[in-house]
Amino acid sequence: MASDLSNIRNIGICAHIDAGKTTVTERILFYTGKNYKLGEVHEGTATMDFLQEEQERGITIQSAATTCPWTRNGIDYKINLIDTPGHVDFTIEVERSLRVLDGAVAVFDGKEGVEAQSETVWRQADRYKVPRLCFINKMDKLGADFEFSFFSIIKRLGAKPIAVQYPIGQGNEFKGIIDLLTMKAYFFDQTDLGATVIEKAIPDDLADKAAEWHHMLVENAVELDDSLMERYLEDESSITDEDIRKALRMGTIARKCNPVFCGAALKNIGVQRLLDGVIDYLPNPQEVPEVQGTDPRDPEKKLLRPHDPAAPFSALVFKVVADTHGDLTYARIYSGTLKKGSRVLNPVNGKREIASRIFEMHAKDRIPLDEITAGNIVALVGIKDSITGDTLCDSDAPIVLERMTFPEPVISMSIEPKTADDKKKLSEALVTIRREDPSFRSEYNEETGQTIISGMGELHLEIIRNKIVRDMKVNVEVGKPRVSYREAISGSAQYCRGLFKKQSGGRGQFGDCTIHLEPFTAEQAAAEGLKFDDNVAFVNEIVGGAIPKEFIPSVEYGVRQTAKSGVTAGYPLINIKVTLVDGKYHDVDSSQIAFEQAGRLALREAVSKAGSILLEPIMKVVITTPEEYLGNVTGDLSSRRGMILDSEDRGNVKIVTAEVPLSEMFGYTTTLRGLSQGRASSVMEFQKYAPMPASLQREVIEAGA
Repeated sequence: MASDLSNIRNIGICAHIDAGKTTVTERILFYTGKNYKLGEVHEGTATMDFLQEEQERGITIQSAATTCPWTRNGIDYKINLIDTPGHVDFTIEVERSLRVLDGAVAVFDGKEGVEAQSETVWRQADRYKVPRLCFINKMDKLGADFEFSFFSIIKRLGAKPIAVQYPIGQGNEFKGIIDLLTMKAYFFDQTDLGATVIEKAIPDDLADKAAEWHHMLVENAVELDDSLMERYLEDESSITDEDIRKALRMGTIARKCNPVFCGAALKNIGVQRLLDGVIDYLPNPQEVPEVQGTDPRDPEKKLLRPHDPAAPFSALVFKVVADTHGDLTYARIYSGTLKKGSRVLNPVNGKREIASRIFEMHAKDRIPLDEITAGNIVALVGIKDSITGDTLCDSDAPIVLERMTFPEPVISMSIEPKTADDKKKLSEALVTIRREDPSFRSEYNEETGQTIISGMGELHLEIIRNKIVRDMKVNVEVGKPRVSYREAISGSAQYCRGLFKKQSGGRGQFGDCTIHLEPFTAEQAAAEGLKFDDNVAFVNEIVGGAIPKEFIPSVEYGVRQTAKSGVTAGYPLINIKVTLVDGKYHDVDSSQIAFEQAGRLALREAVSKAGSILLEPIMKVVITTPEEYLGNVTGDLSSRRGMILDSEDRGNVKIVTAEVPLSEMFGYTTTLRGLSQGRASSVMEFQKYAPMPASLQREVIEAGA
């Protein structure tokens, strides 16, 4: 396989749930020779969906990585490919994949066009500045409409799609594709599962349509390159196919345009031409900006690493998978070369690691390697103390690469082991899952004796529960899902004192501090350059040694721990700024523990003065329903305290977008089926935290008391 960096492509396949990502990936594996038979999602035989849960449900739950070869114009290329989930509960998998990829293929359903989750994925790709191609899939589906889907990319994503292909027929009539650049038609021989591509002239009935779209392609492409535009205005005929291809490549890499392909992966049409597009338009590792990081010894100092095998080694861990033969740590190598058995540094925690083995992955199969160079994605064995988002680097040239952002969990439930033996196994299982999945949290509640697990949605927690019971063989009882509320303050409080004093013969305990408390946001913290860990800012304004320096971190620790466990109802207190303004100490009796307790007491006092409010997670819900059930759906949303933001027509269905509190949405899928005789569907994702009505706040606080 290609070792030259210019012949490598690191890409992901991402889209709304059910747009056909995994089917596209399976076809890629088949046509690149990685698989000798086609895997199907609906039969539970997809290579990339190898978890039992994925095969049973027909959905992707975790991103799977593979490497496959492709030959284009006689040159051998290597494609590192990641298939990501579409379900919003597993958005973390998309997030961490996009962080390490150089390009992506966004797949759209030919009938539905841009759907709710497509928008989320597109925003994630924008955040990580990932160039994209678009693939309008399912052109064989009844009601498929290429032009509707194409224009929905402009309307709903604000993107600049440029069609490089046009379908021959749609729905049951879909037979092949027209290449708008070469103006040739391509058909795919179904006797060998579409592996043989047959080139023909464009059918007469589509000649005018193809000419119209070809003209649009040329006009849009020349706009991407000023010198090409000049030539085009002087002499249109001087523009070659190669000129257009180069302009599109340049525009795609600069994220100014998105070439659009079409096909039907299930019918084996169009996938090989999509692979050619990946090679033609998506960047190789050298064409993306040099990776940026900071010096661990001086976080203000910015460092760069070139995509060069000879540069100092640096890599980012983007996934950890527990395995009986040793955990697999997936890493993107950004610079340098890593040899099997090398010692590397994790500058985040200061620990040294040994990459005892290196594997090139093909879903769950692995190919051992002796060394790996910049630009590649591999799995390492032997890495013990590194988690998702950590950097691995050369000990002599340390660098910390930018970490990923992980969403906060919005739903939780209790989980209790049935026996003492299960208790030990459960704590080990939870540590393993936390390493694998950064959007999962677990904590032990001392007061109730319960373990609380938190995640991104009902499906997320259900999958985790099944993993604990079925894969890890731990017998547990689980409670009903509960909402993860947050606490905030409604006003400010000045000069709130925390005095901790204990005398019990001999040395006593004395700590005294005074704080101001005010509401605060992440934007304000960024503007003032303050650390905003767990949405809490702490500022020390002690003058004249009223509290000795060594006790100030203890006050901060007490404040932060109290905020984390909540003051009013036991939920984390967020969006606050605590300013330490005064205090007293005792030469003998003052200690770190005393000031920690003083910090706790001061914050409790301040919150009771400022007034606390409960915040609840609000979900963005997008419902697709036939028009005759619209009244039922909107009426039901109103009864759930929902606020309808938008309603639009799409063919013969209505798309309703609403904001609804998560606490009102448990079991919604089942209710929606009943309201629409099984014909409506919905997706939801976390939108924001918002204050609860006072009457409901009292209920929640009393229930938690």
